[in-house]
Amino acid sequence: MTAAGARSTDGVIRGVRVVDAMVGVRDAGGVTEREVVFVVFDGFQSLDLVGPYEVFANAGGYRCSVLARRAGMVNSHSALPVSAGVGIADVAPDTVDTLVVVGGAGVDAACADRELVAWVAATAASARRVASVCSGVFLLGAAGLLEGRRVTTHWRRAAQLEREYPGALVDVDPIFVRDGRLWTSAGVSAGMDLALALVEDDAGREVALEVARELVLFLRRPGGQSQFGVPLWGTRQVGDPLRGVVDAVSADPGARHSVADLARCAGMSERHFQRRFTAEMGVGPAGYVERVRVEAAGRALAESADPVEAIARRCGFGTGETLRRTFHRHLGVTPSDYRERFRSTGPAASRRPEDSVNLAGSVVSAESSVSMKETL
Repeated sequence: MTAAGARSTDGVIRGVRVVDAMVGVRDAGGVTEREVVFVVFDGFQSLDLVGPYEVFANAGGYRCSVLARRAGMVNSHSALPVSAGVGIADVAPDTVDTLVVVGGAGVDAACADRELVAWVAATAASARRVASVCSGVFLLGAAGLLEGRRVTTHWRRAAQLEREYPGALVDVDPIFVRDGRLWTSAGVSAGMDLALALVEDDAGREVALEVARELVLFLRRPGGQSQFGVPLWGTRQVGDPLRGVVDAVSADPGARHSVADLARCAGMSERHFQRRFTAEMGVGPAGYVERVRVEAAGRALAESADPVEAIARRCGFGTGETLRRTFHRHLGVTPSDYRERFRSTGPAASRRPEDSVNLAGSVVSAESSVSMKETL
């Protein structure tokens, strides 16, 4: 591996890193070296940059550079200083293979930078692929790239994206979406899933899995997996009646959880409970329970060797056939395929799902379809 000003002793990430080969991960020659340019700005989210950058760096065959309006120091939202090795005047738009625009609190100001927006638009016109991480999609929108496109972003920004770019088809649920040459991802860690998918698109599944193992990632999550992969209720008051309902479902996904049962748990009438739960969670009680059960079953499949029928009964599906139908509807794969993809090979494989930490609150959605448009 060769590097031009990678990490210095002061902790600053600098310049352009050229990856010729990663020992034990990917030898040079397996993938044609491709130019990957990451666009940053003051107030960017550092993980949106570093996570995907490391995926490409570990894959080998990519020349990664960090670009800002002008070359030099750029501060992330958390004040982590990063040195952009190149500015927009240093990179000809037609030399970029893959353009990746990161997100962050500073993206709104970046969208008002006419020169930066113009460079993104010009580069997108000729790049083989254009991608955004988290709220970086707003900069793509400012460059006129979202009209009629299916895209995603961080769930907190979805409503704003719909307001500002009504021509975009915003899908808040998946962790990443591909629409032809345009790839967009949800928040922060989803950028690594997106980068792994881009590597897989170039070099195949085995290379992507090697990178995931090297970086100790959860192999590769399918793009259609929901970005709501952790409980969103941590900031609620302990006494909130809906918090009690969510806790009850997560504690025992396989138990009886009818609307009447959950309404009694919340101390509300069924009608009021259904209305309030749907308004605050974005999904009805029955849909939420089913999604938590899918998540619980997915964990059980990945972490245990229990038969599908036993997992189905324990997670509230009753029969293996019901589990298979529900899994296919939510994830687009069978339980067996899911187990094959995500099966743990360590000690966790022998655990029962009830021994796992925190099954709850995770919402898994339908597998995203891919619109294979040829041009932006």
